Amino acid sequence: MSMKRIAALILLMLAVGILSRVARAAEEPVTDVAQAADAAVKAEFAKLPWKVVYETWRGDNWELCMVGPDGSNPVNLTNTKNSNELYPHASPDGTKITFCADDKDEAGKLVRNVYYMNADGSGRTLVEKNAREAFWSPDGKTIGYLKGEFEEFCYNDYATKGIYFYDLATGKKTAHPNDKIEHLYNPCWSPDGKWIVSTVHGGMGFKHAILIIEVGGTGVYDMETHGCRPDFSPDGKKIAWGGSDWDLYVGDIEFKDGKPDLTNEHKVVSSLKPNKIYHIDWSPDGNYIVFSRGSSKKQLGFAPEIVGIKAEGWNIYAAKVAGKRECVQLTTDGCCNKEPDWVPTGTEGK
Repeated sequence: MSMKRIAALILLMLAVGILSRVARAAEEPVTDVAQAADAAVKAEFAKLPWKVVYETWRGDNWELCMVGPDGSNPVNLTNTKNSNELYPHASPDGTKITFCADDKDEAGKLVRNVYYMNADGSGRTLVEKNAREAFWSPDGKTIGYLKGEFEEFCYNDYATKGIYFYDLATGKKTAHPNDKIEHLYNPCWSPDGKWIVSTVHGGMGFKHAILIIEVGGTGVYDMETHGCRPDFSPDGKKIAWGGSDWDLYVGDIEFKDGKPDLTNEHKVVSSLKPNKIYHIDWSPDGNYIVFSRGSSKKQLGFAPEIVGIKAEGWNIYAAKVAGKRECVQLTTDGCCNKEPDWVPTGTEGK
């Protein structure tokens, strides 16, 4: 090979390397959430027309709090001494919130129940006893939930058996047609109403996977990716999830011949070890995400990201999905702040 060809080859390799680095930089996630947003970005978030609800340890029990999109004006929605409210999810119109609560039954035994209430904390209504991780239908008329696997209380996030649906208008409860469903956690309903995405752990023939489940049928499909706690984007074209203890991912989802296909998987936010990052949720317009992050220290032998487990030093953050992903920290007290969910306020477009 001539010297000219060698030189040309070297220049080509250098150019490819530079372009590759530029491409990676364009999609580079925040390397550490501690790289906080500047004042201009915080001001942008303050103008967003939504709020964020989350679970937090206050004094000696769990409560649900709501803050503005920049962390301003915190409000305790529950203020209960004898109930531990957890895992809040706002209805599509933002008028109601469904949640779990660890209560004591008539015999004094701990049980996890599912409720819903108005967005201001009033009108608390029981949906089901011994149930977990409720989620909304896209029309806001139905609450899906997972039944507890055991009568005895258990913190394991996958201790569930079956999906059920609660009709808000009638109070009627209906079982999912697939009676083999078990060991799910963190379910989410697709915007078109046809699918549920969820994590499974040690059940239905899967060791650990993210599944797509037919709402009205028995179809179950493995997304064939790593991680857990998936969430559909508002347009149903993307899914966000925790790809590891330190990375949040987004991917494109398309349904071909009635089966899901996940492509373009990529990181959007990362956290340097040992601080974990979890519980990603899309904003109503799909342009922002909110999530929680904190220490990996276990409590009672359980990982801190599990519902009902204290997570010392954990706080809530928000970021843009695309572009420069500077993070806005919404809470700073580290009081086990987890499971954030965007809340529409009815002011969008006004």
